[in-house]
Amino acid sequence: MYIVTGGAGFIGSNLVLRLNARGEDDIMVVDNLTDGARYRNLAGCRIADYLDKSSFLDTIIHHRLDTASIKAVFHQGACSVTTEWNGRYMMENNYQYSKTLLQFCQQHQIPLIYASSAAVYGKQREFRENSETIWPLNIYGYSKYLFDHYVNRMRSRLTSQVVGLRYFNVYGPRESHKARMASMVYHLHHQITSDGVARLFGASQHCQPGEQMRDFVAVEDVVNVNLWFLDHPEASGVFNVGTGISRRFNELANVIINYHQSGSIEYIAFPDDLKHSYQEHTQADLSALRAIGCDVSFCSLEQAVPGYLDWLMAESDDSPDPAH
Repeated sequence: MYIVTGGAGFIGSNLVLRLNARGEDDIMVVDNLTDGARYRNLAGCRIADYLDKSSFLDTIIHHRLDTASIKAVFHQGACSVTTEWNGRYMMENNYQYSKTLLQFCQQHQIPLIYASSAAVYGKQREFRENSETIWPLNIYGYSKYLFDHYVNRMRSRLTSQVVGLRYFNVYGPRESHKARMASMVYHLHHQITSDGVARLFGASQHCQPGEQMRDFVAVEDVVNVNLWFLDHPEASGVFNVGTGISRRFNELANVIINYHQSGSIEYIAFPDDLKHSYQEHTQADLSALRAIGCDVSFCSLEQAVPGYLDWLMAESDDSPDPAH
């Protein structure tokens, strides 16, 4: 059995579908479906069981799982709202929960592949997996960094594989439930289809209008990296997952405008509340990922965005979900 926490979420549901494509359907999804509309991400998936995230935590604490049948745990569940400032909630949900799951996996020698984030780097200009490049700008980034640090301190005592994947800016199918936290690709597409205008940030501290830069990575490539580590249980550590190439917001907007063959760019005033807590540039350093032997290739915006937009257009045509 595979366990996927956050399995009804963005990356988690794509991971479940890819496991299905491999012929795997003995999968337990763990999530929080208080927002019932998120069931849509699981509608096309073949799973064996579902547990609420609180029930799952109670189950592993009280040893009520058949641990011998668990092949691996993909821990994708977290609060990923970067504007959430309830530190007690964030640390309990992202840090303490992850620690409990790690201890469970180590006790039973179960591989654990978990989601970290490029948010740990903050406004740094280097994006390497070491302590000198870490400076999170919010409690979300700090919660992710602290668990990475906890894992790194345990490395000499690990009994089974533990892999942390620092995702950069992921986009792709099944992210609509993320609302404001959905990718720029998602939001710019909907802006252009609704009124023909892609709205980008104007000038910020070090950037001209629309010249802020991100390492945009397709969700299918993120899933490929997860599955590479599943297939290489000898590999452990914390690794960046991005394309290794930074792209300007203007470039992304033009890829989407070219797809629709219409639209224009409008620049909006950079928000005052983000001036001192905004990453103007991200770019994954893939040296550690390549050094461990991971040879997964990453799609460019031009390669992956059109297929995602096709998917979004098809969804808008046949989706009864009022959230779409």
